[in-house]
Amino acid sequence: MSEKQTYPVQLVQPDGRRVFDREHAALVADVDATKLRQLYEDLVVTRRIDVEATALQRQGQLGLWPPLLGQEAAQVGSAHALHPDDFVFSSYRETAVAYCRGVPPEQLTALWRGVAHHCWDPEAVRMTNANIVVGSQGLHATGYAYAAHLDGADIATIAYFGDGATSQGDIAEALGFATAWTAPVVFFCQNNQWAISEPVSVQSHVPLVRRADGYGMAGVQVDGNDVLAVLAVTRQAIERARGGGGPTFIEAMTYRMGPHTTADDPTRYRTAADTEYWAHRDPIERMRLLLDREGLLDPDFARHVAETADDIARRVRAATLEMPDPDPRRMFDHVYATEHPLIAEEAQQFSDYLAEGAQS
Repeated sequence: MSEKQTYPVQLVQPDGRRVFDREHAALVADVDATKLRQLYEDLVVTRRIDVEATALQRQGQLGLWPPLLGQEAAQVGSAHALHPDDFVFSSYRETAVAYCRGVPPEQLTALWRGVAHHCWDPEAVRMTNANIVVGSQGLHATGYAYAAHLDGADIATIAYFGDGATSQGDIAEALGFATAWTAPVVFFCQNNQWAISEPVSVQSHVPLVRRADGYGMAGVQVDGNDVLAVLAVTRQAIERARGGGGPTFIEAMTYRMGPHTTADDPTRYRTAADTEYWAHRDPIERMRLLLDREGLLDPDFARHVAETADDIARRVRAATLEMPDPDPRRMFDHVYATEHPLIAEEAQQFSDYLAEGAQS
């Protein structure tokens, strides 16, 4: 059943001071200086990737980009909690999760440049590509998790989605199926306060984590800008799933500092005061202050992180600009796992059309 907490789990305050929470601190007791530095580096690098991709879109090199600015801790912390054989079912904003799962930076923008239907091989990193159909990944994660359980695989799946997706029927169905089947799945809701232009208060008058109560599953609300707290609660949920304890609903309280996508203008629907409030709770600054307090932010390390971030951003830019235009006939590839007569017919018709155009 749901964990009866009344406030988000937090292990690091916005000013970098640790919070005394024996239960959840024990879940990250192994996070030493090296691990803390790695978490910080991943936060900085993924923000740098996001800034570079946003700039590429503004310069006309990408058709669209979904920024994750402000949500880095929710993604990095949860990604570090996963086992290599767990499977991630993402929405369209989980760039940091993809990076932490080992997706080469050069593969992060292919879909958004319009040169492919995907960015990376899902089997290689155990993570799906961007899912534009809001909320459907919840059902995919549940079905995959249950099938893996039937096959005897001791794994978990995790489904990422935003607060807006909780209004979709697919998520409601996934929560129901997951509980009924005791499926080893974690529902990770990044509550970034806005479903495009609608505030979360319009969608629910109670905390979203309370949805877990209605389905009889474990639920926990966490400070989504605290990477250590996110790591702790996600580890707990993953181990519960892998151990046969069933699904968990995690509500990570965070904030989308940028637009919903680069096609959006958030200044039309939210106030500067609201954005400023969350800017003081920046997840990267919080981790920087923690490292500084604990003597782990020496000049050499800070320089290493900055240089790493800049180098990866250069790789993203170079790879994006060098991506060749695909053969248009490849749009028919991978529509189905096996050959389909209708797709084959359409592909032939399109090839004939291209041939006629070349002759005219």
